[in-house]
Amino acid sequence: MVLKQILGGGIMPTERNQQWYLQRAAKYDRLAQYFKYIDAAQHIAYYHKHLHCLNQACQLMRTNNTAPFADTQQGHQARVRIFHGSPDAGPIDIYINGTRILKDFSYKGVSSYATLPAGSHQIDIYPAGMVSALVSRPFITEAGKVYTIAAVGIEANFKLALLEDHPEVSPGETKVRFVHLSHDSPAVDIAVKNRDVVFPNIAFSQASKYIALTPMTVDLEARIAGTQNAVLSFPRMQFKTDQAYTLLAVGFVAKEPELEAIIIAD
Repeated sequence: MVLKQILGGGIMPTERNQQWYLQRAAKYDRLAQYFKYIDAAQHIAYYHKHLHCLNQACQLMRTNNTAPFADTQQGHQARVRIFHGSPDAGPIDIYINGTRILKDFSYKGVSSYATLPAGSHQIDIYPAGMVSALVSRPFITEAGKVYTIAAVGIEANFKLALLEDHPEVSPGETKVRFVHLSHDSPAVDIAVKNRDVVFPNIAFSQASKYIALTPMTVDLEARIAGTQNAVLSFPRMQFKTDQAYTLLAVGFVAKEPELEAIIIAD
């Protein structure tokens, strides 16, 4: 599966819509936390601004028949998790719709799935304890779908990638896909060690389609696309019955932290 969406674009300061207020709410909350033990007056002032913007966003959400983070109607929900794959960004704080959902979230961390109503949302990511955002973007979820939001790239060029997950598996089978998140790595082929290519020519920030497999344990390797030159060996991968998996390549080829493979269950 090709990467569904690179979250791009921002919200102009004059567009005081739902996303604008959510972005401001997250910013003011970060400032309130920053001043908490430094200046009580500043802490209170920014906290009130945070609440004001959050309330304004909630009013707009109610006008559009949506909720800020939850929906009691199961059929209108999506599920979302976060993967931190930016090797030099350090720990991060993550806000969705003005509410902090992850604090000091570490590189290579993967969160549990959270439920969101279908529709438009705002995500803001900050270096842990800092007040200047690495990225602030809207994203859209569809009812009944499952997503992974992955940190992509390096701190100086931080982006978010929205992947659509498909955790459902046919009885007795397993399935797997590959996601390339190594900023300085070339396009790669994922192959069974010393054998055939499974996922051909996957470039940075791209994802393969899932393939269905018989449950097995197998040795895989990443090769420079179109060659036999292996650049990364995967540990013995065990794919269990009735489970979907995502394989990810993260890190750097030329410096630390080094290139490595991660497997997560969908």
